[in-house]
Amino acid sequence: MPNTKSAEKRLRQNHDRRAQNRIVRTILRNQIRRVRAAAAAGEHEQAEAECRIANKKLDQAKAKNIIHANKASRLKSRLQSMLKRAKQAA
Repeated sequence: MPNTKSAEKRLRQNHDRRAQNRIVRTILRNQIRRVRAAAAAGEHEQAEAECRIANKKLDQAKAKNIIHANKASRLKSRLQSMLKRAKQAA
């Protein structure tokens, strides 16, 4: 347990920030799942729309340092290449 008032405050802040960051990561993962599901189902228009939303959410998470910048770039690249392969297969 914290011994000082400032340590108590830091504990509260860390708890709140951790909860908010978990929410952002969960929303991000769900959005990526939507892109993959739409691409697997062959819904190219829907997959592209979901991918645009996913890219936006990845950039927002990167800007807030919730995920690493390289991870955001890697995920965006993988989603784009997956959509390209799905289009060519159709």
